[in-house]
Amino acid sequence: MDGITENAILDKMLEPVTRCFTPAVAKKIAELRADLVTQSRIDELAAKCNEAVLTEAEQREYRAYIEAIDLIGILQAKARGLLARLPHSS
Repeated sequence: MDGITENAILDKMLEPVTRCFTPAVAKKIAELRADLVTQSRIDELAAKCNEAVLTEAEQREYRAYIEAIDLIGILQAKARGLLARLPHSS
C-alpha cells in the first residue's frame, strides 16, 4: 500500500461520518465497550492465536474482530477529539 496504512485509509474515509456526530453521539461512541460474551470470545481467540493453535475458521473470526476493533477505535478517537474540543461548562 505504498506508505498508507489500512487505519489511515479508514481514518480518512470516516471523517465525513464523524462530522455528523453530536456531542451526545460522540460521548456514546467514546464509551462503547464489547459485551462480556463478546469480550470473552475475543480473549479466548487471542490466547489461542498467541499459542498458534487457531483453526482456519477461528483465524477468520479473530481477524473480523480485529478489523471491527480497529474501526471502532478510529471512531472512538474521533469522538474523543470532538469532545475534547467542546467548551467545558462550569
